Parts: sequence; structure tokens; C-alpha cells
Amino acid sequence: MQSFKIFTLGCKVNQYESQFIRETLLASNFREVYREPADIYIINTCTVTQKADRDSRHLIYRAYQQNPSAKILVTGCYTELDADIIGKIRGVSFIVKNKDKFNIVNLLNGKKMDLNISGISEFSNHTRAFLKVQDGCDNFCSYCKIPLVRGSSFSRKPHDIIKEAENLVQNGYKEIVLCGICLGSYGKDLEKKIELIDLLKILDNLEGDFRIRLSSLEAWDITERFLTGLDKFKRLCPHLHIPIQSGSDKILQLMRRRITSQDYLKIIRKLKEIIPSLAITTDIMVGFPQETDEDFKKTVDLLNEIQPLKIHIFSYSPRNFTLAYNLKGRLPPLKIKERIAYLRDISYKFSFTFMQKSLGSLRSVLFESLILPNIWQGFTDNYIKVRVFSKDKLKNRLLPVKLIRIEKDFLWAEL
Repeated sequence: MQSFKIFTLGCKVNQYESQFIRETLLASNFREVYREPADIYIINTCTVTQKADRDSRHLIYRAYQQNPSAKILVTGCYTELDADIIGKIRGVSFIVKNKDKFNIVNLLNGKKMDLNISGISEFSNHTRAFLKVQDGCDNFCSYCKIPLVRGSSFSRKPHDIIKEAENLVQNGYKEIVLCGICLGSYGKDLEKKIELIDLLKILDNLEGDFRIRLSSLEAWDITERFLTGLDKFKRLCPHLHIPIQSGSDKILQLMRRRITSQDYLKIIRKLKEIIPSLAITTDIMVGFPQETDEDFKKTVDLLNEIQPLKIHIFSYSPRNFTLAYNLKGRLPPLKIKERIAYLRDISYKFSFTFMQKSLGSLRSVLFESLILPNIWQGFTDNYIKVRVFSKDKLKNRLLPVKLIRIEKDFLWAEL
């Protein structure tokens, strides 16, 4: 029985796809190993930044060092436009494009096998399960390679998603995270028109003890219909990740983002009116070409209005083949570092403020891990990190708690 290891970089969609690959291999009598060297290495790569490219190559080197005689199979987004670079790396046996990654088991077996696997049944080493409902992107933001490597938006049929969700719930998962490359565009390409809000209505009515979280939504996909239906769900977590990238309309235009800072702010305000306990998290890109001090100040001003629970802060990474690649006015690295440090500082303050407002409230928590003897950690429905003291086993239990005290980046709670 041949052994395998899977290394995964990047987004929730990539993690879902690695799990799908894992299950097809296990069903075909391959054996997964962790500490020992493997016969087969599968590197599921990312290419969203230069760092992701470097990390992808590093994992290939690492696999070769662990077992120079192993088969090394490289798949994922980095393979789409940079297969020539990957092909020159020592030890690489196969390069598999995204559209073929679900057929990896056939490639390794040397023959086509009908394993009758249409989705995942578990999520290895995770308490919450990611469920991919959509792939591809039609936005073509000027800094982003993803539409080039993932292709046009493509939605899975509701029947397949529902069946997979039911299976995951039956297998004990208490949180299902709906994910996609551009989740908000779900359903637009299907013959029978359906929107994300319609899919949520169906999933909300499934049986079982579980909750639903959305991975990420673009603000322009949050329609009036989505807004008016948002507070009707009993399972949907009051937490939305809505990237903005910049608070400067000049920079947003250069990025080809399909929204202004004020329109974004109006949507956030509407969301908070509908669900007062809603947590907003967002993405901010620092150092996009031609970003002045005034542009950065506008970003800070917008963040002060939004008061997000968390900010994913990252620096602009020049990506070949994108429209922004040839833009003039790139910023010095030191200036970018200074701005990132400033944003990290105010991000901590926003998080503290949100947690402070939550003190004394009752929230539902999914407990994920035992971090110290009798100390369990998990996340509230609105994505606050929580710890409690309990001698009982709490892992994978969905329980109500009272939030009582702030410590660093989490809240102490009591059952």
C-alpha cells in the first residue's frame, strides 16, 4: 500500500480540494502518513502573492529532502501560469492543473477508477468543515492573478451542496463554512437562477445541531435581497468577512474594485442595523502603487468608521500578468512596513473595543481544542476567541457561554 502526504497552501477552497483529494486516495487504498517519509507527495499550491510562490517551491524542496525517490505531484494555482518554473525543480514527477486535480487518483493508479465520490465526508484534523460551493472569479481586480488561474465563476448545483452538508452534519461537524473564490457570485451561472441567499434558506432548514458561516463576500455582491433576508436565519453566524483593500477611492479605482469607500460604508452600516451583534472582518492591502500618505489616511478613517473585529493586513505583491504589474509609483519597503505596523496597532484597539462591548452577553461557542489542562478554546458565533475552564470534554461541542473578562486577544467565559 503506497503512502502519501498532502501539503496545502492558500485559501479555504484549496483546503477543501485537498480534503477531496485525500478522500479519493484513501478510498483507492492509499495510506496517509504524517511523521514518516511518504511514497507520494502532493503539493496543493497557491499563487496569490510572491510569498505564496516561494512557499510553494519550499514545500517541493522539503518533499524531495524527505524522500528523494518519492513521486512529487504539484497542483493548485501556481501550476497554471508557472508550470515551466515548477518543471525545473528537482524531484517533480507530475504537474496537475486545477481542472484535473480531482483526477489525481487516476493519474497515480495509471487507470480510471469510479470511486463514486461527489464531495467530502469529513474535514481532516478540523472541528469546522469547509464546503466549497463556487469556484472561479469574474472580477479581475488589477492586482490579482486568481481569475487567470481559476477561470470564470462556476457554481455547484444546490442538490450536491445540500447532500454534502447533510453528510458532514451526520458525521458530527457543528460548523459548516461555505466557501468559494467569489462566494457572492454563487448561482449566477446556473441554468436555474439562484442566489446565495436562496442556498442559505435551504441549508438553514436542514436537521441537526450545527451552524453556518460564510467565508468571504465582496461588498458589491451584498444585494438588497440579501440584506432583507439576513436576520431570518437561525443557523447563520453573525460574522461577515467583507474585503475593502483601501479607503481611498483613487486607489480602489486603480485596483479596479467595483465599489467606492462610501458605498462600502453604507453597506456595513446597514448590516449592523439589521444585526447589532454582527462582527465585520476585512482585508486591507498596504503599499499599492501610487498610494500616498493621504490615501493611507483615508483607509485609516474608513477603518475608524467600520471598527472591524479583525483586519487581515498584507502588502501589495506585484503579480506578473496582472494590470497593476506595470503601474508606476511603487512604495519603498520601509514605508510599507511602517503603515502595516500602524494598522496592526489600531486593529488591536478595534478588536479590544468589540470584545469590550460583548462583555456580559450570552453567545454560542464551538469549542475546538484543549490548550491547557482543563482550559478549552473556541469561537463564538460572531468570531470572538473564547476560553473556558471545564473538567468536562468540550471539543466539538456547541454550547452557550457568558463572556466575562478580556485577556489579550480573547475573552474568558463561563458555561
